[in-house]
Amino acid sequence: MTEPAATIGVRLRLDIGPDCSIGPGKIALLEQIERSGSLSQAGRVLKMSYRRAWLLLDDLNRTLGQPVTTASVGGAGGGGARITPFGRQVIAAFRDIERAAAAAAAQQLDWLLQYGVGAAVATAPRRAVNRSLARSRTAAAEPAAEPAAPAAANGAKPPAEAARRGRRGRAVKPP
Repeated sequence: MTEPAATIGVRLRLDIGPDCSIGPGKIALLEQIERSGSLSQAGRVLKMSYRRAWLLLDDLNRTLGQPVTTASVGGAGGGGARITPFGRQVIAAFRDIERAAAAAAAQQLDWLLQYGVGAAVATAPRRAVNRSLARSRTAAAEPAAEPAAPAAANGAKPPAEAARRGRRGRAVKPP
Protein backbone atom coordinates (compact mmCIF):
# COMPACT_ATOMS: atom_id res chain seq x y z
CA MET A 1 0.00 0.00 0.00
CA THR A 2 1.36 3.42 -0.96
CA GLU A 3 1.52 6.26 1.54
CA PRO A 4 -0.38 9.38 0.50
CA ALA A 5 1.77 12.34 -0.50
CA ALA A 6 2.53 14.62 2.43
CA THR A 7 1.18 18.14 2.31
CA ILE A 8 1.61 21.24 4.41
CA GLY A 9 -1.48 22.08 6.45
CA VAL A 10 -2.41 24.89 8.79
CA ARG A 11 -4.64 24.66 11.85
CA LEU A 12 -5.78 28.17 12.60
CA ARG A 13 -7.08 29.81 15.76
CA LEU A 14 -7.81 33.52 15.87
CA ASP A 15 -7.57 35.23 19.24
CA ILE A 16 -9.73 38.33 19.31
CA GLY A 17 -9.06 40.03 22.61
CA PRO A 18 -8.33 38.21 25.86
CA ASP A 19 -11.64 36.34 26.09
CA CYS A 20 -12.51 35.43 22.52
CA SER A 21 -11.01 32.88 20.18
CA ILE A 22 -12.34 31.42 16.96
CA GLY A 23 -11.01 28.16 15.62
CA PRO A 24 -12.02 25.29 13.36
CA GLY A 25 -14.38 23.76 15.94
CA LYS A 26 -16.54 26.85 16.37
CA ILE A 27 -16.58 27.50 12.62
CA ALA A 28 -17.54 23.88 11.88
CA LEU A 29 -20.36 24.20 14.43
CA LEU A 30 -21.66 27.36 12.74
CA GLU A 31 -21.47 25.73 9.30
CA GLN A 32 -23.32 22.66 10.55
CA ILE A 33 -26.03 24.80 12.16
CA GLU A 34 -26.40 26.52 8.79
CA ARG A 35 -26.91 23.14 7.10
CA SER A 36 -29.19 21.51 9.67
CA GLY A 37 -30.99 24.46 11.26
CA SER A 38 -30.53 22.89 14.68
CA LEU A 39 -27.91 23.20 17.40
CA SER A 40 -28.57 19.70 18.73
CA GLN A 41 -28.37 18.16 15.25
CA ALA A 42 -25.17 20.08 14.52
CA GLY A 43 -23.67 18.79 17.78
CA ARG A 44 -24.61 15.20 16.93
CA VAL A 45 -23.06 15.42 13.46
CA LEU A 46 -19.84 16.85 14.94
CA LYS A 47 -19.86 14.24 17.72
CA MET A 48 -20.07 16.78 20.53
CA SER A 49 -22.55 16.94 23.35
CA TYR A 50 -25.37 19.44 23.25
CA ARG A 51 -23.82 21.19 26.25
CA ARG A 52 -20.45 21.52 24.53
CA ALA A 53 -22.09 22.85 21.36
CA TRP A 54 -24.18 25.28 23.39
CA LEU A 55 -21.12 26.52 25.34
CA LEU A 56 -19.15 27.15 22.14
CA LEU A 57 -22.06 29.00 20.58
CA ASP A 58 -22.74 31.01 23.74
CA ASP A 59 -19.06 31.96 23.89
CA LEU A 60 -19.22 33.33 20.34
CA ASN A 61 -22.49 35.17 20.90
CA ARG A 62 -21.23 36.78 24.14
CA THR A 63 -17.73 37.76 23.10
CA LEU A 64 -18.18 39.01 19.55
CA GLY A 65 -20.58 41.78 20.50
CA GLN A 66 -23.24 40.61 18.05
CA PRO A 67 -25.03 37.27 17.90
CA VAL A 68 -23.85 34.79 15.29
CA THR A 69 -27.06 32.78 15.63
CA THR A 70 -30.67 33.24 16.58
CA ALA A 71 -32.81 30.56 18.19
CA SER A 72 -36.49 29.77 17.99
CA VAL A 73 -38.34 27.96 20.75
CA GLY A 74 -39.66 24.46 20.12
CA GLY A 75 -43.26 23.76 19.30
CA ALA A 76 -45.22 21.65 16.85
CA GLY A 77 -42.45 21.98 14.25
CA GLY A 78 -39.68 21.98 16.84
CA GLY A 79 -37.26 24.77 17.61
CA GLY A 80 -34.22 25.66 15.65
CA ALA A 81 -31.19 27.84 15.21
CA ARG A 82 -30.28 30.13 12.34
CA ILE A 83 -27.04 31.81 11.42
CA THR A 84 -27.27 35.59 11.34
CA PRO A 85 -25.74 37.64 8.52
CA PHE A 86 -23.00 38.59 11.00
CA GLY A 87 -22.40 34.86 11.64
CA ARG A 88 -22.03 34.26 7.91
CA GLN A 89 -19.46 37.06 7.75
CA VAL A 90 -17.51 35.46 10.61
CA ILE A 91 -17.48 32.11 8.79
CA ALA A 92 -16.43 33.68 5.47
CA ALA A 93 -13.67 35.77 7.07
CA PHE A 94 -12.28 32.77 8.96
CA ARG A 95 -12.28 30.56 5.85
CA ASP A 96 -10.60 33.32 3.77
CA ILE A 97 -7.86 33.76 6.39
CA GLU A 98 -7.46 29.98 6.63
CA ARG A 99 -7.02 29.63 2.85
CA ALA A 100 -4.49 32.49 2.77
CA ALA A 101 -2.53 31.01 5.69
CA ALA A 102 -2.50 27.55 4.08
CA ALA A 103 -1.28 28.98 0.77
CA ALA A 104 1.45 31.01 2.50
CA ALA A 105 2.57 28.00 4.57
CA ALA A 106 2.68 25.76 1.50
CA GLN A 107 4.70 28.33 -0.42
CA GLN A 108 7.14 28.99 2.42
CA LEU A 109 7.55 25.39 3.60
CA ASP A 110 7.39 23.41 0.37
CA TRP A 111 11.16 22.92 0.60
CA LEU A 112 10.59 20.73 3.72
CA LEU A 113 8.74 18.19 1.60
CA GLN A 114 11.66 18.08 -0.81
CA TYR A 115 13.92 16.82 2.00
CA GLY A 116 11.61 13.96 2.94
CA VAL A 117 10.30 15.57 6.10
CA GLY A 118 6.73 14.75 5.07
CA ALA A 119 7.37 11.00 5.03
CA ALA A 120 8.42 10.98 8.67
CA VAL A 121 5.55 13.24 9.70
CA ALA A 122 2.94 11.28 7.74
CA THR A 123 3.60 8.10 9.75
CA ALA A 124 3.42 9.76 13.17
CA PRO A 125 -0.23 9.97 14.29
CA ARG A 126 -1.47 13.25 15.71
CA ARG A 127 -2.69 13.17 19.25
CA ALA A 128 -6.21 14.50 19.71
CA VAL A 129 -6.56 17.41 22.07
CA ASN A 130 -9.69 17.14 24.19
CA ARG A 131 -10.15 19.75 26.84
CA SER A 132 -13.15 21.22 28.49
CA LEU A 133 -13.98 24.78 27.48
CA ALA A 134 -14.91 25.64 31.06
CA ARG A 135 -11.70 24.18 32.46
CA SER A 136 -9.46 25.97 29.98
CA ARG A 137 -11.13 29.32 30.73
CA THR A 138 -10.92 28.95 34.52
CA ALA A 139 -7.39 27.53 34.47
CA ALA A 140 -6.13 30.60 32.64
CA ALA A 141 -7.96 32.99 34.98
CA GLU A 142 -7.02 31.37 38.31
CA PRO A 143 -3.57 31.53 39.86
CA ALA A 144 -1.80 28.28 40.54
CA ALA A 145 -3.12 26.50 43.62
CA GLU A 146 -0.91 26.00 46.64
CA PRO A 147 0.20 22.44 47.24
CA ALA A 148 -2.23 20.48 49.40
CA ALA A 149 -1.29 19.84 52.99
CA PRO A 150 -0.56 16.21 53.75
CA ALA A 151 -3.50 14.24 55.15
CA ALA A 152 -3.47 13.31 58.80
CA ALA A 153 -2.10 9.91 59.67
CA ASN A 154 -5.56 8.63 60.65
CA GLY A 155 -6.98 9.55 57.21
CA ALA A 156 -8.91 12.61 58.40
CA LYS A 157 -9.21 15.53 56.02
CA PRO A 158 -7.14 18.64 56.75
CA PRO A 159 -9.15 21.28 58.70
CA ALA A 160 -9.50 23.66 55.72
CA GLU A 161 -10.84 20.85 53.51
CA ALA A 162 -13.22 19.60 56.22
CA ALA A 163 -14.65 23.12 56.63
CA ARG A 164 -15.56 23.22 52.91
CA ARG A 165 -17.29 19.85 53.01
CA GLY A 166 -20.58 18.87 54.59
CA ARG A 167 -21.11 15.70 56.60
CA ARG A 168 -21.60 13.67 53.41
CA GLY A 169 -18.39 14.97 51.83
CA ARG A 170 -20.16 17.30 49.41
CA ALA A 171 -19.03 20.87 48.87
CA VAL A 172 -20.89 23.42 51.00
CA LYS A 173 -21.46 27.01 49.98
CA PRO A 174 -19.77 29.48 52.34
CA PRO A 175 -22.17 31.50 54.55
